[in-house]
Amino acid sequence: MKPSRVHVGEVIRNAVAFNFKNSGEEILNADSLPESVERLFDLLHERGIDYLLVGGVAMLGYVEGRNTEDIDLILAVSDIQKLPEITIEDLDIDFARGSFERLRVDLLLTRNPLFEQVRRQHATTGHFMERDVPCASVEGLLLLKLYALPSLYRQGNFARVGLYENDVATLVEAYRPSLEPLLSELYDYLSPTDLAAVRDIVSEIQGRIERFGRGR
Repeated sequence: MKPSRVHVGEVIRNAVAFNFKNSGEEILNADSLPESVERLFDLLHERGIDYLLVGGVAMLGYVEGRNTEDIDLILAVSDIQKLPEITIEDLDIDFARGSFERLRVDLLLTRNPLFEQVRRQHATTGHFMERDVPCASVEGLLLLKLYALPSLYRQGNFARVGLYENDVATLVEAYRPSLEPLLSELYDYLSPTDLAAVRDIVSEIQGRIERFGRGR
């Protein structure tokens, strides 16, 4: 069953406020984040930005209990120029990181062909308290997370590996999507070694779901 509509700004505010790794200033300013979220969505709409909501906030539309401190969007590099209110702090071929007021914003850029494919072919409407927004489908979120996992393993970023694998398992268990077409879709975007590793990860997750599901 889908969770009830969530208030994105409240989720982000609470995640920042109760993360004691954040600075005192970040925690004190957390109360302004809900308004920043609404203003960001207003700008995206008013300026006709062709974006797709992904990441932890998009997950909130499908599962309960997901925690996140930022907004993740797929959009074109050219659209960054239409949003000068976002201060870009880091930019490479596939990603940009910045801030809108005090809100952290991570951008997945469509010059990465998989990100463009997700935006075009795996979009739906996400229903949140603030408004309805273009949002990645279950399949789109799975593609992005599976695509990222080999790189995260190579980086030794096991905290994020655990988070992404848990997201994959949660979506697979709740929605039972057909995974073979998604793995075939990744064929053009991952090396044979990475694709084999992803297949192993998916097989392990499916095995765990099957084993523990028998006791229900």
